[in-house]
Amino acid sequence: MPAEFSPTSTLHGSPTGGNKLDLHPSPHETHDGLDAATAPVPYDGQGTEESPYIVKWLDGEEENPQNWSGTKKWLITANAAVSTLCIAFGSSIYAGGLGDFLVYFKTSVTIITLGLSLYVLGFALGPLLWAPFSEQWGRRPVFLVTYFLFAVFNIPCALAKNIETLLICRFLAGFFGSSPLTNSGGVISDMFSASERALGISIFALAPFAGPVLGPIIGGFLGQNASWRWLFWLLTIVRSRTSTFARNRVLTSPPQFAFVMWGLGFLSPETYAPVLLRKRAAKLSAETGKVYRSMYDLHPMFSAPFSEKMKAALLRPFVLLFKEMIILLFSIYAAFIYGILYLFFGAFTIIYQQERGWSPGVGGLPFISVGLGMVLAVVANVYDNKRYVRKLVAGGGVPLAPESRLPLCCIGGVVLPIGLFAFAWSTLPQVHWIASVIFAFPFGFGMVAVFLSMMSFLVDAYLLLAASALAANAVIRSLFGFAFPLFTHDMFEGMGTQWALTLIAFVALALAPIPFVFYVYGARIRQNSSFAPGHKPAAPAPAKTEEKADDQLERQTTRLSTRQEIEAEEVAMMDLRQAESVMRLAPTLVLLAFRKPTSQP
Repeated sequence: MPAEFSPTSTLHGSPTGGNKLDLHPSPHETHDGLDAATAPVPYDGQGTEESPYIVKWLDGEEENPQNWSGTKKWLITANAAVSTLCIAFGSSIYAGGLGDFLVYFKTSVTIITLGLSLYVLGFALGPLLWAPFSEQWGRRPVFLVTYFLFAVFNIPCALAKNIETLLICRFLAGFFGSSPLTNSGGVISDMFSASERALGISIFALAPFAGPVLGPIIGGFLGQNASWRWLFWLLTIVRSRTSTFARNRVLTSPPQFAFVMWGLGFLSPETYAPVLLRKRAAKLSAETGKVYRSMYDLHPMFSAPFSEKMKAALLRPFVLLFKEMIILLFSIYAAFIYGILYLFFGAFTIIYQQERGWSPGVGGLPFISVGLGMVLAVVANVYDNKRYVRKLVAGGGVPLAPESRLPLCCIGGVVLPIGLFAFAWSTLPQVHWIASVIFAFPFGFGMVAVFLSMMSFLVDAYLLLAASALAANAVIRSLFGFAFPLFTHDMFEGMGTQWALTLIAFVALALAPIPFVFYVYGARIRQNSSFAPGHKPAAPAPAKTEEKADDQLERQTTRLSTRQEIEAEEVAMMDLRQAESVMRLAPTLVLLAFRKPTSQP
C-alpha cells in the first residue's frame, strides 16, 4: 500500500517497522532516477488549478528559518541589531552640534531642535509602510531599499547651506531609516522558537536605546573637536585607510565613502515564511508544469487587487492600535518611557552643562550610567528567559501563555519611577554630581526591562502580525519622542529642574500598573481579541510517575495534535486579518475590526 504523504507528518518509518520511508523528499530534487514531474510530492493536493499542491514547511527542512543553525540565526540577529543601533544613534548624535547649528543657521533653539524631533517623527511614519511592505514582499527587499535611501539623505544634511534643507533631509533620513525598528523584530520571530525568542528580542530591543545613549557622548566630543558636518558624514560613510581600487595607496583626503547600512542589508537573507514558500511554489510550478500554491496564497487577501491590499496593510497598524486594548495601553506606556529618553537629551544639557558648567563632550558622559542600566536589564532578561524555558519544558513543550513574558516588565515598571524620583532630587547643585549619575542607572534598567518583556509579549500574542503590532507601538512611541524634546527647555525653565523631573516620575508611577493588569487579566482580555490567536495551555502533568507504552504514545500524539492545531489557528487567523483588505465585503472598517474568527473544523 503506498505511503500517504502528509505535510504535518513526523513519522520517519513504516508503521510495521519495515524499510524507512522518505516522507519528506526535497521538492527541489529528483528521486529514484525520476524527473521532477514524476517525483514523489510531499504536499496535499492534485497539482491542478482546482486542487493545487499546497506548499508548506516539512519537518526538518533546512530552508525553514526556524531550522537554521544557531550560528546563522545569531549572526542575522546581530546584523539586525547593529542596523537598528546605527539608525537610533543617528537621532541623538545631532545633539552634539546644537551650539554650532545655532551659530551657523542663526535661528531659534526650537527650530534647531526640530532637526532632532523630525528625525524621530520619521520613526513614527516609516513603520506604517515598512512593516506591511515586509509582510507583503519580504524583509530583505525592504531593508535594501530603505538602507540605501537612509544613506542618501544623510549626504545633503552634511552639505546643507540652509536650515530648510537640514530639517527636510533629517525627516527623510529618519523615515527611510526606520525599517529595522519594527522589521528586525519580525526577522527574529521568523527564526526563533518561543523558548529562544526572548534572547533574540533582548539583543534587538537594546539597540534602539543603546544608540541614543551613545549619540550624545560621541556627538558631544565630535561636535566640539570637528565641524558639525562630520556628525552626518559619520552616519553616511566609513573612513577607510585603504582604497578599494588602489590598495597600497594611503588616503588622506577625501575619505573613502561606503554605504555601510546598505551593505548590512545585503548580508540579511529573507526570513519571512510566506515569501519563501511563495517563491518555492513558483519554482516548482515552473519546473513540473503542475500547479503549486503556498499555503498562505490560498487566502482572500492575495487575490484582492493591489490597491485594496495596500489599503488594508496601511490601515492594519491603526486597527490594531485602536481596537486592541493590549497594544494601545502598552504603546502609551512605551511611548512615555521613550519620550523620557529623548527628554533627557535636553535635560542632561541643562543639568550638567548649564548648571554644572561641563563641556558638551563631558556633559554626555552621564549617559554611560543609563547604558549600564540597560545592559543589566538585558542580563536580567537572559535569566528570566531561563525561567520561561523551565516552565516550557515542564509543560511538555507546548507554548506558554504570552503573559509568562511579563514578570520582568512588572519589575521594570516599579524600578523606573523610583529611579526617576531619586534622580530628580539628586540634581540639586549642592549634591555631588556622582549621586545623580548613579540614580540615572535605575532609569536605564527600568526602561529596557519594560521594553524587552513588552516586545516579547506582543510577538507571542500576535505571532504573524508581530511586525504590524510593533509598528503600531512604534507610531505612538515615536510621536512622543518627537514631541518631548520640543517642550523640554520651557518645562525645565518654568518648573525648575527638580520639579520637572518629579512630574515625569509621577506619570511613570501612574502608568506602572499596566503590566500588572495584563499579567493577571491578559488571558481574559485576549479571549475577546479579534487578532490575537487563541492560546492552548499545556495539559496538566499526570499523577502517576510511570506510564505504559500506549500512554506515552497517546501523550506524543496529543502534543503533535496540539502543534497542528496551533499551526491551523495561525493560518485561520490570516483569514480574519486578510479579510481587512476586502473592503467591499464590509461597509465600514469598524465592522471589519469587530469580526470574530470562526472555529475551524
